Amino acid sequence: MVRLVLALILFALPVPAQEIVAGLSQNRISISTNFDGSEILLFGALKQGANPSDPDSGVIITLEGPRVPLTVRRKDRVGPIWVNRSSVEVDAAPSFYAVNTSAPLERILNFTADLRHEITVGEAIRSVGAPPDISDSLAFTEALIRIREENGLYQTNIDAVTVREETLFNTSFILPANLVEGVYTARLFLTSDGEVVTQSSQTIYVEKVGLERFLYTLAHEQPLAYGFLSLAIAIAAGWGASAVFRYIQS
Repeated sequence: MVRLVLALILFALPVPAQEIVAGLSQNRISISTNFDGSEILLFGALKQGANPSDPDSGVIITLEGPRVPLTVRRKDRVGPIWVNRSSVEVDAAPSFYAVNTSAPLERILNFTADLRHEITVGEAIRSVGAPPDISDSLAFTEALIRIREENGLYQTNIDAVTVREETLFNTSFILPANLVEGVYTARLFLTSDGEVVTQSSQTIYVEKVGLERFLYTLAHEQPLAYGFLSLAIAIAAGWGASAVFRYIQS
């Protein structure tokens, strides 16, 4: 009887969740005047004997920049000029978003899991309802994604996560030069049969330093002083160019 009770208790206990242990090559990026982009290496391992190399399992890693609201406008031609005729408000869109996977997304992630965890680029963008006169609001979101993909700000990299020895994995993210300052979040997902079975996250800090920090702070906190400084620099540059031109002509 005692053995039966113990067996029932053990059966009722929850199975330990598989855990992802991960690390970053760097967790702080400094944007200076000569910043031309960066690369971040993310590596990790899975506890509890998980096997991401299994055909029904996969590893998905996302890197997301600060989310900000924005307005997407569509231009229409009116006579010889193009004007903004319609717009859609986007509640929050990542300034940068990359998705790296160990296998094709359609094989390791189903629609419900994607919707719940907002993993793919399209699901990471939250859009507010469009005005009644706009019937194709999805086209605005697609245009935003297309433009940011062209600028390297949105990326989907299939088979970019390398799995070694069944439980070790690594991947890298290429960050463009036009990064927005703020907190970036790396999320790691282990999937099985299309469902997310465990996840983890890491934080990366992106900040301006040196002259970039000085000009950014001045422009946002003392716009009048920033305006006078810009005017003084323009006058000095114009006078310098004029002096050099007169010297060459003499």
